[in-house]
Amino acid sequence: MLIQQSVLELIGNTPMVQAQRLETGSCELFLKLECNNPGGSIKDRIGLSMIEAAERDGRIKPGDTLVEGTAGNTGIGLALVAQQKGYRLILVVPDKMSREKIFNLKAMGAEVILTRSDVAKGHPDYYQDLAARIAGETPGAYFINQFGNPDNPLAHKLSTGPEILAQMDGKVDAIVFGCGSSGTMTGLSQYFAEHSPATEFILADPVGSILAEYINDGVLSDKSASWMVEGIGEDFLPSISDFSRVEKAYAISDKESFLTARELLAKEGILGGSSTGTLVAAALKYCKEQIEPKRVVVFVCDTGNKYLSKMYNDYWMLDNGFLERQRHGDLRDLILRPYSQRDTVIVSPKDLLVTAYNRMKLYDVSQLPVMEGDAIVGILDESDVLMHVYSDETKFRDPVSTAMVSRLEKLDVKSPIESLLPLFDAGHVAIVMDGEKFLGLITRIDLLNYLRRRVQ
Repeated sequence: MLIQQSVLELIGNTPMVQAQRLETGSCELFLKLECNNPGGSIKDRIGLSMIEAAERDGRIKPGDTLVEGTAGNTGIGLALVAQQKGYRLILVVPDKMSREKIFNLKAMGAEVILTRSDVAKGHPDYYQDLAARIAGETPGAYFINQFGNPDNPLAHKLSTGPEILAQMDGKVDAIVFGCGSSGTMTGLSQYFAEHSPATEFILADPVGSILAEYINDGVLSDKSASWMVEGIGEDFLPSISDFSRVEKAYAISDKESFLTARELLAKEGILGGSSTGTLVAAALKYCKEQIEPKRVVVFVCDTGNKYLSKMYNDYWMLDNGFLERQRHGDLRDLILRPYSQRDTVIVSPKDLLVTAYNRMKLYDVSQLPVMEGDAIVGILDESDVLMHVYSDETKFRDPVSTAMVSRLEKLDVKSPIESLLPLFDAGHVAIVMDGEKFLGLITRIDLLNYLRRRVQ
């Protein structure tokens, strides 16, 4: 094995794995593991390509300021290259981006500006338009503009395409891809038009994006909806896009995307991101529709490590209605962490307050039921801890019993939902009981999530 001199030398040459347990009909499905790039996604390729091309052309030099609008992974690819080459990097990102990506970007030294994800191109807060404006207002800044930069698709024409054809021994019947900036599609189209013109191109698109309708019906809508999958789907056609070789598009819902990504992990052991779920779902639909056996390639665009707080978090999936929960027709339908399933985060009266504090932080909860055996004997809120330790930090070593509230206002499981409102108005959390049996807690956000799910 060779020793590389820079992490940038690890970009590209990603593995190809054949799916063994997914239902692919008569087809063979091959997964191109772009998650194995050092920044964790396919966008490392274009980050390197766009910066090095600008260097060669004399548009930038180390120490300059680079600006870009990104849904996440392009930002990480750019941050990786900028860090290694000595550039200041300002990134404008929509606020639906996973917090793992934001933490990753900041840890690599990028300056992150969050903006709205609910506005379309042309709005001053749209992430690409805002990035262009910041670049124009920052002296000496260079706007990378992945959506109009020809060095974006060039990366895939020169590296991704040749890799795929070599790994597949020249036999690729179809490639399933997603479209954000459209660099992957355009670069691969250019390469395969010359080297394997019979290869079909299949678009996987989130429901809400305008691209599937454009491909399938020839209609270019000026209205898009929102979607939660990150990094793919568009509300306009990027100037570098070339859709001429795209045969068909599949519109995939957020729910199907997230569940398919989880299925990919469960069956193939591959931890892919949200857009990977969209692509694999479309690839499986395509495979099952084929009468003749075909060799199909699909991208694992990025690693699922960036989505552990979202689609790989059962509670987040339940909150958003992407996992089905048992229906009871009473207040149990609002309990996110049922005690009977040992999902409720608890403390005992004898635990130390520092233990309670650490559990609140770890599980991102503001109150804990205090349990003796299966009996609830108190409730501990973060404000209870604060008031107890404020004047003397050593009281973190006191037992929970010294700060908990033991006079409990309990609510029968058969009570109407309206009975929650007076409790919340008084600043309490709902303690739901079935007789003497503790079922769980309901908070304000649990009620909000329940009401939102009812309109989905």
